[in-house]
Amino acid sequence: MIVIGGGLAGLSSGVALASAGYRVTLIEKRPFLGGRATSYVLPSGEHIDNCQHVTLGCCTNLEDFYQRAGAADKIRYYDDLNFAAPDGRRGRMRSSALPAPLHFVPSFATFPLLSWADKGAIGRLMILITRSAGRPRDLQAPGGVRPNMLDWLRRHGQTEAAISRFWGVILVSALDEQLGRTDAQYGVDVFWKAFLANRSGYRVGIPTVPLAELYDGCRAALEARGGAVRLRAAVRKFQIVADAVAGVAFESGETLQADHYIAAVPHDVLLELLPSELVECMPAFANLRNLHDSPITGVHFWFDRPVMSEPFLTLVDTSTQWIFNKTLLYGRRNGPPADAAVASGQYLQLVISASSDLVQSSRQEIVDLCLREIRAVLPAAREARLVKSTVVKEVAATFSPEPGCDRWRPAAYSHVGGMFLAGDWTATGWPATMEGAVRSGYLAAEAILAADGQPQKLVRPDLPWEGLSKLLARRAGGEA
Repeated sequence: MIVIGGGLAGLSSGVALASAGYRVTLIEKRPFLGGRATSYVLPSGEHIDNCQHVTLGCCTNLEDFYQRAGAADKIRYYDDLNFAAPDGRRGRMRSSALPAPLHFVPSFATFPLLSWADKGAIGRLMILITRSAGRPRDLQAPGGVRPNMLDWLRRHGQTEAAISRFWGVILVSALDEQLGRTDAQYGVDVFWKAFLANRSGYRVGIPTVPLAELYDGCRAALEARGGAVRLRAAVRKFQIVADAVAGVAFESGETLQADHYIAAVPHDVLLELLPSELVECMPAFANLRNLHDSPITGVHFWFDRPVMSEPFLTLVDTSTQWIFNKTLLYGRRNGPPADAAVASGQYLQLVISASSDLVQSSRQEIVDLCLREIRAVLPAAREARLVKSTVVKEVAATFSPEPGCDRWRPAAYSHVGGMFLAGDWTATGWPATMEGAVRSGYLAAEAILAADGQPQKLVRPDLPWEGLSKLLARRAGGEA
């Protein structure tokens, strides 16, 4: 068994198949595992994530993968969602003892960053989403392309403040795309699964270690079954003979053969690894050209003193969407940095999703923009000195969840003999998230097990519906 790609899709498929008794060789061209959800060390000694990634309580398969990788104890969950605006106002959302979907009503009612008109519009649409079990009728036109989330929100009477300060704040971060380019069903799914169906679906899980350390157990799991992890190994081409994979050729000139192959690389990379004539004659591959990418920008600040007490903040009315207090989250577990000023201060990571407007901006322009926004929402930062900073642009961080994109997302079985596909861009039912990547890995593993006459269910179900949400959803014809 050969898995090409050491991101979450490849790791999850490899670990699941190793558990089922397969000997897996995992190939990764970079010197570390994790793909786009990883970390590395700066020359000055600091560990940085290429972009801060979080999980939610509704991400059941990602949680299962962390268990398999022995990393579950490296994720800390938080119940409070703290919001901050440049005008100094703060707000907090937290689940109460009320049954779903009413569990957020107390904190939502007192949330200071929205007017009563905003809250009324949001509440009415939340009721519609709940009553439809997350499947509103106007998004279920058979064979049609669904509307984008922005148009759908306006159609349902959302105020501009509700759109910019609530729906957009959550969805742009969750889906890495602007509302006007997002399939409305994906936006609805976020709120149904994370905030309405189950009281714990919204809980934010943040790694307490650099991301690369989450995957240490994956190598051990593969090697325990006689498998191997090969880093710095670049695959050049799939060798295809009579519509079946005959092997993989490396840049070094080496070739490897196996009974099964999982291509767990980005969709544009896969096209480069396949013979062009195969791509042209198979729509499942040719259609991948219709998927577009969306960028994420990560900004890392080291201040000479503490400027933030919360573990993380969600910002409104700013380009920056999240601030993560890495000093608090890590607990300085990596030891003090070489720079004494950094060691006595505080390290923050900022995240800007769907950052197309910043792709052409210089590093300094991005630093200046984010520093202004940080000093607006964190008064202590106004007197602090920025000791150092770095900017990480992931230009092709995810595929864009545009209306109609599901038409182009292939299933795990590729119709090329011996080749299976994994990646958040495959047909998982989820957008481009870590949960979607893990689901894709499990689906590819399920397809291989079925092909070998050993059918096994690996994909974990969503969180169960609870309380009034369960009652209302069943009345709508849904099933928990």
